[in-house]
Amino acid sequence: MQHPYAWWPTLAVLIVATVTDIRSRRIPNWLVFPFLLAGLVVSTWVAGWHGLWESLGGMLLGGLIYGLMAMMGGMGMGDVKLCAAIGAWIWWQQLVFALVFIAVAGGVMALVWAVIGGFLGEMFTGAGDLLFGWKQRGMHAPADLQLSNPKARKMPYAPAIAIGTLISFFSR
Repeated sequence: MQHPYAWWPTLAVLIVATVTDIRSRRIPNWLVFPFLLAGLVVSTWVAGWHGLWESLGGMLLGGLIYGLMAMMGGMGMGDVKLCAAIGAWIWWQQLVFALVFIAVAGGVMALVWAVIGGFLGEMFTGAGDLLFGWKQRGMHAPADLQLSNPKARKMPYAPAIAIGTLISFFSR
């Protein structure tokens, strides 16, 4: 369970991250790094060494899970850093719940985005290749699915991270 001060700063950062990600498809370091550091400091202040270890566990879990997805081409590094910073605030146990809700929110958003954009079939083909084609290509996504490709469709994922994280606060 996260410390009692976690949800207000997390909400504020999620709002800013969502707005900037929707506008520019970027989550700024000036937002994420101080938030991450503050999560470590406040967790230590509130719960001592236990809080520091819980905070570090959340940071590492968020960074690892989203870091693997970024390596596969499905996430940007801003999403990785945001999830690691959220983990520092809400600790690893809460982050496990949040990651499930984030995945569901992201999946629903991607489906709606693909239906509205008229590329639902293309989305399923790309997702299938990303999930099942890794034996042939390794852990790296094909060039047409990588975020660095200017022709790739880029959905802002901070809204899904925000929705999933907030649902995890209110579901416990």
